[in-house]
Amino acid sequence: MQHTRRKFLKQAGLSLSAAFLSPYLFSCQNDLSGRGPLHNLGLQLYSIRDLIHEDPIATINTVAKIGYKHVETFGLDTAAGTYWQLPITELKRVLEDNNLKTHSGHYDLSKYLDRKATEHENIEKYIEVAHQLGQSYIIAPVTPMYDLNNLQPEDYQYAAEQLNKLGEMTKKAGIKVGYHNHFWEFRRFGNGTRGLDILIAFTEPDLVDFELDLFWIEKAGLHAQSYFDKYPGRFPMWHIKDMDRAYSNPVVGEGFDDADFEEIMKEIKYTEVGTGTIDFKRIVDYADKSGLKYAFVEQDDIYMPNKFESIQKSYDYIKKHLAK
Repeated sequence: MQHTRRKFLKQAGLSLSAAFLSPYLFSCQNDLSGRGPLHNLGLQLYSIRDLIHEDPIATINTVAKIGYKHVETFGLDTAAGTYWQLPITELKRVLEDNNLKTHSGHYDLSKYLDRKATEHENIEKYIEVAHQLGQSYIIAPVTPMYDLNNLQPEDYQYAAEQLNKLGEMTKKAGIKVGYHNHFWEFRRFGNGTRGLDILIAFTEPDLVDFELDLFWIEKAGLHAQSYFDKYPGRFPMWHIKDMDRAYSNPVVGEGFDDADFEEIMKEIKYTEVGTGTIDFKRIVDYADKSGLKYAFVEQDDIYMPNKFESIQKSYDYIKKHLAK
């Protein structure tokens, strides 16, 4: 156990004293209380996935110490009924011990949303687990990934129909369905329509909500405010991460829509909130119009050696500059 804990702390870029006694880490949490989604800030745990796989309990403890109020889950092992080798009941206990809630989780729905798939994920298990954890949302985190460049309007229409069906199922458990975007949902089809517009138009507002990833809409060359104006109340969840200043060019449009996914990813680099190019101060003025309920820090890749310091940095910026 001691060997595992030492390995965990080394991987996190921390020593015992740095982890729990650093004057920087945990320095601001007691000074920045308040109400509202941006005060009661959440973390998508995928941001620190290597740490949580190594030691989920220590990681969750540290997330709470930083000041996060809730977490978004990922990586359910349906066969074992575990997250990161933690049984669901144990995860629930660890969250409760740290005064953390989980309002939503990302659940793999790629086959369920694929009109060509002959098998689907265990939807009933997802509903059961979300209900056990007290989650309000089951989020589809991504479209089928194997053929992104050939997604057609009918693929999005099918996905919308499937989200509606799932929403009918989850409604009985008091749970709603959500969809999380990336950049390709903003590619234009021949009539000028974008994939995300199709998903929104073909889903029922009482069954399906959307989790707008502020980074990805900006990386697509658009602004979140335009979608909040166009579809008020449909975006009660936000993912907040920033864009490295040296990687600010859009990846949607000519030269990119037919490009290999790996080539596109070379044009993408994330950074801590407040250190990049995204004008979050302007976006938060639209929080009410979007219907914002839950906001999450999410950074797909962290480049700082101390990953806890990274999520602390984003937390502090949002609480100081964006929370109202």
